[in-house]
Amino acid sequence: MKPDDLSAVCLPPASALAQSAAQAWHGALAEILDQQRLHAVFQPIVDFAGAQILGYEGLIRGPSDSPLHSPVNLFEAADACRQLLALERVCRRVTLHRFAELSLCGTLFLNISPATLLDADFRPGETLGWMRQAGLRPEQVVIELTETRPVSEYTVLREATAHYRRMGFRIALDDLGEGFSNLRLWSELKPDFVKLDKYFTQAIHLDPAKQQFVRSIHAIALATGTQVIAEGIESGEELATLRQLGIGMGQGYFIERPASQPSRQLSAALDALLQAG
Repeated sequence: MKPDDLSAVCLPPASALAQSAAQAWHGALAEILDQQRLHAVFQPIVDFAGAQILGYEGLIRGPSDSPLHSPVNLFEAADACRQLLALERVCRRVTLHRFAELSLCGTLFLNISPATLLDADFRPGETLGWMRQAGLRPEQVVIELTETRPVSEYTVLREATAHYRRMGFRIALDDLGEGFSNLRLWSELKPDFVKLDKYFTQAIHLDPAKQQFVRSIHAIALATGTQVIAEGIESGEELATLRQLGIGMGQGYFIERPASQPSRQLSAALDALLQAG
């Protein structure tokens, strides 16, 4: 999973967390994990040309009455307590079951970190087992790789993603242009989707340099058979510019914020904007 951009509160900065959070937050985090006190929210991903919802990215929140409600705080605390793998396991299970309960249309983009796939304690088949319990098929799920640390074991990661593909999953690479090595990951893993980091989306209509970068990314995507999803769209001007540059899908606050009960169809205003081209 990944910490999305819900504002962090109450916790000290990451440097302080590294020294003190393991003691300060271990009990609270253990209770959250033991009782699975997490809830999933979903943000629509829109197909611009078809003016329809392609699917949803599953995101996670901690208990509403806890400083660990913020995903930033939650994941920093788990990192400090060396519980990231345990947290990701609970996140995946909660997200899959909630997606099934809501009977949302389209595809679920399920966040998994490369570090989890490479961890010696990773349990192959566990995610598929939870999906079967929830009545979901691999064709309904995209494994979205969220890079938070440098990746060096490309061969093992390539084998892991190939294993998922053989079962019917598709693969997405998150935050293209933001991580440590995701251009190489794109080349190595040949994902079905890449997600354009919100840095390139923000105010792109005012920035010719960003526009040129996105043109280049779009050209690579065409050559490799990859679909590009723009993250962090916050204005109609950004959306219009991205469409002009050939980007066909996107998500962001302009479309809809993450919600526990997300929309099942586009708003009338967004539908009209997309239909107008």
